[in-house]
Amino acid sequence: MLNFFNKRFFIIFLFPLFLGGLTVLSFQPFNFFFINFLSLPLLFFSIIYVKKKSKSIYRKKPYLKNLFILGTSYGFGFFFFGNYWIAYSLTFDESFKFLIPLSLILIPLFLSLFFSLPILLIGNFCEKNISSIFLISITFSLADFLRSNILTGFPWNIWSYSLSWSIESLQMLPIIGLFSLNLLIITIFFLPSIFFFKTKIKYFFFFSFMILIFVNYFYGSYKINSVSNDTDSKKINFKIVSAGMNLSDFKDEIEVALKLIKYSEPDKRKKTIFVWPEGVFLSKNFDQKKEIKDLFIKSFSKNHLIILGANTSKSTSSGEKYFNSMIVVDENFSFISKYDKKKLVPFGEFLPFEKILNSIGLKKITPGYASFSKGTGESIINIKFDSENINFLSLICYEIIFSNFIDKYDKFNLIINISEDAWFGESIGPHQHFAKAIFRSIESSVYTIRSANKGVSAFISPEGKILKNLQPNEIGNIELNIPMLEKSKKQSKKDLIFLLLLITYIFTFFILRKFKI
Repeated sequence: MLNFFNKRFFIIFLFPLFLGGLTVLSFQPFNFFFINFLSLPLLFFSIIYVKKKSKSIYRKKPYLKNLFILGTSYGFGFFFFGNYWIAYSLTFDESFKFLIPLSLILIPLFLSLFFSLPILLIGNFCEKNISSIFLISITFSLADFLRSNILTGFPWNIWSYSLSWSIESLQMLPIIGLFSLNLLIITIFFLPSIFFFKTKIKYFFFFSFMILIFVNYFYGSYKINSVSNDTDSKKINFKIVSAGMNLSDFKDEIEVALKLIKYSEPDKRKKTIFVWPEGVFLSKNFDQKKEIKDLFIKSFSKNHLIILGANTSKSTSSGEKYFNSMIVVDENFSFISKYDKKKLVPFGEFLPFEKILNSIGLKKITPGYASFSKGTGESIINIKFDSENINFLSLICYEIIFSNFIDKYDKFNLIINISEDAWFGESIGPHQHFAKAIFRSIESSVYTIRSANKGVSAFISPEGKILKNLQPNEIGNIELNIPMLEKSKKQSKKDLIFLLLLITYIFTFFILRKFKI
């Protein structure tokens, strides 16, 4: 048995694969964050072990190759078990089912490069010393930053999100930003490794980071508890509605409208803004259907506005363009405002190399043959309701995972996020998706209103508290009077803070390395 655990196959394939998969338990819906205090130090020592053995027992195999395989195995486990739910979206159309094995293998394999390349670059410099902890923290945080920004970006399950359950730990987000916090959290997860180092200065670093953890936690706790419920801001009543429909139900738009109106329980005398999920109406001419318009006129009043998701189209000189949109309509089903989604999901909402792939019979996964076009307008929707001007940041589905939407705009009263999470069934996907909304609310210091069909719908406070929610399979509505706060005009330079923190880490690494600490 011991011989098996010492074999190269176990060390660079099976063990890191297991560690990567284990790490997924630190994220929603499990929240076993303490696992990272085990998995990351074990990964660190595995790198050192493989480097050492590659130059002795494995000497016939180049050690760089071994390090690359080790990182790939860890990354594959991390992304396979963390993102398997993507394959679930391919089960709704027979023409896509042949892609399921490819999505389960190729997507995690590609994303694993964000582990294998950093480990390949730093593996030769890793030793049982504190400088190596700083080095690996730098490279892992940079890998998360790059994964979040290159190509279309995929900032899913970066290490910070394993603390989505502890909002006290996240209150520094508006000041230092997501990636600075992520760097510090990665370092803390690697911290148990230092107990196996011989240097006595390890206790200084350990207690320094312990002080940082407690100061951050007590600051967050103080900030949350010092929030006053008394505010001069006007309150607007919002009602989130979920009908818990299956994807096949959306083919009958009249029935969809009937269900959502039923669960909205509109009171014609009460001033209310209703928030329905993404993709309620899928046909491009839904707004011309008299039956839907009559339902709205019958059910709603001038005291109401309805925010919902729909597919819209626009004729241009280059042909018809289609958009995944968030629209605001009144009681007569007349458009008040519209936002077209900017961050589109590759293959889900648009087909890369569309002409080539169309020629072999492929299309985007969502209904309709043509790809959606990227929206070009601002993400802020301005509406007037109950004599109040309301500016809200519109985020459709996948857009909630991108923190740069928060940083781009200086002035809005709240975030409204609509989503369709039925694509991911009973998997962990909808729960992981919801965790990102908590972060966006804290980062912007405003309320977030999230309506998700078959996902978690919720009102989230500026401090990240879940005030009211509907779980993925719950049907009905929740409502809350929301004060019209305003996102602070004074924006911290979060990218600059991250850069300065990286420079500090690099400077610390070279000093420690010089003194062999």
